[in-house]
Amino acid sequence: MTATAPGRLVLLGHPVSHSLSPAFQNAALRAAGIGLSYEAVDVSPGRLAAELGRLRLVRGAGNVTVPHKQAIARLCDRLTPLAERLGAVNTFWHEGGVLVGDNTDVAGFAAMADSLGVEPAGAVVACLGAGGAASAACAVVDGWPGARITLWSRGMERARELQLRFPAVVRCAHTPAEALDGATLVVNATPLGMRDESGPVDVALLPRDARVMDLVYRPGETRWVRAARAAGHRAADGREMLLRQGAAAFARWFGVAPDLAVMREALEAATSS
Repeated sequence: MTATAPGRLVLLGHPVSHSLSPAFQNAALRAAGIGLSYEAVDVSPGRLAAELGRLRLVRGAGNVTVPHKQAIARLCDRLTPLAERLGAVNTFWHEGGVLVGDNTDVAGFAAMADSLGVEPAGAVVACLGAGGAASAACAVVDGWPGARITLWSRGMERARELQLRFPAVVRCAHTPAEALDGATLVVNATPLGMRDESGPVDVALLPRDARVMDLVYRPGETRWVRAARAAGHRAADGREMLLRQGAAAFARWFGVAPDLAVMREALEAATSS
């Protein structure tokens, strides 16, 4: 386990009721014989600091999702080198009263890209969105030889911040079409499609043969993924990334790898219900 075993496990987000993380994390906890439950807690941005204060009292650990990944990075006592470089945290725990932040989205994104058959060397990546998930994509692409990533976001300030963090591989686009130009991999790192049938761009604009990764997930997949696949693209939603980042987070909390097969089975059951 970590230096201080968690007294409570939570997922902090706003909204968070849609999350499938409790289904597979609780399955992993049962399989490991760990007597904790993993709960989703809806926390508005103005209450995040207070909620972390309450969790500190019980050695709380857990995950963070939209919109808190960057805010919690500023509230942690210590960041891992990876989280510090990204400026975003999705996994946290306490060590001797010290709140530690890490980022396992990077491992999740890399695993998802691999499962989709993305060729890393020389990849041309278009990323729509510039939040915490986009920062993980930038970190992964930064390790791919000869690859580059172009960001487009409605709020370009965050995209420019990522460009400063990863200047060797990141550039910013002024329009979605500019970001998509020549892309071999297109990533939706926005929340679009989470609660409705919207998508970041019309699939007709996607470059021919580009792989499509939608980091949003929902039962039955997102409409954008289904449309991209119908148009001939190899496409997947964010379930694989969700699963792999969750498995990496479990290992951070308890010092042992979870049963990935048990977690996958629980996730598949949750998405089919």
